[in-house]
Amino acid sequence: MSHNKDFKSGFVTLAGRPNAGKSTLTNALVGTKVAITSEAPQTTRHRLRAILTTDDAQIVFVDTPGLHRPKDALGEEVNKSTYKALEDTDLSVLLIDSTRPLGKGDIWVFELLKNAAKGTEPLVLFTKVDAASEEQIVQQREALSAITSVDPLLISAVSGQGKSEFIEKIAGLLPKGPLWFPADTKTDQPFETLIAEFIREKILRNTFDEVPHAIGIRTDELNQDLKRNLTRVEATIFVERDSQKGIVVGKKGAGIKAIGVDARKDLEMLLGTRVFLDLRVKVKKNWRKDAAQIRRFGYGEGS
Repeated sequence: MSHNKDFKSGFVTLAGRPNAGKSTLTNALVGTKVAITSEAPQTTRHRLRAILTTDDAQIVFVDTPGLHRPKDALGEEVNKSTYKALEDTDLSVLLIDSTRPLGKGDIWVFELLKNAAKGTEPLVLFTKVDAASEEQIVQQREALSAITSVDPLLISAVSGQGKSEFIEKIAGLLPKGPLWFPADTKTDQPFETLIAEFIREKILRNTFDEVPHAIGIRTDELNQDLKRNLTRVEATIFVERDSQKGIVVGKKGAGIKAIGVDARKDLEMLLGTRVFLDLRVKVKKNWRKDAAQIRRFGYGEGS
């Protein structure tokens, strides 16, 4: 595939305010689930690389954690990870939620991307256009024109509108280059990380606002028995307080059971086998304030 002498490849940073739709879009672009999605803001903690390979190009999308002003050591580690991603990419794309008025946060991220690229302005992508009215998009264009002359692209991860145009635009701007990853690779994340993230996604969805950011997941065991078409996965869910443990476990274990049932479906798709999933919940007080502990969970720099 990369024998094409005009083959292009490169790294493209996707950045934006929390909940701009980066993870949902990343999954839509590569055609499979590699990033977790949730209504809770600042869901993404890992600097995930998602890989799209066509006959003419290999685009490595870097799905950065949502940029925000950090409130604790975890937030600082996540931001550091994002800044590092900005340094090493060929292109950067600012994602703006077309259903929410363009705000100071969007302008802050725009300036950050521009500075990281030594003055080159990022591409701008209006996301969630399937959910926006024409009037909202007109207003977003007007607000954007006050900070840049860049013409925004429109995209919907849900309907697929604008997806092929976006991919074509990106591929056209990338330099000629090699196949950085095997053509069938979709992400650079190890299974253990993806497993932990998929479990965390289910907790975020099942517990809503009650415990979102106090959760850390560690994959303890991953054993594949190909003869039996079965993978045994053991993972520990860490929370900061006993009350949070109670919420995750639920009445008579109903909460943890629901999380396990939901997570198993995703893990079976990811691993391509039946999955036996064993989840435990432990309390580790104030782990988000401990940088060493954050790194043990694999969040932040180097992840």
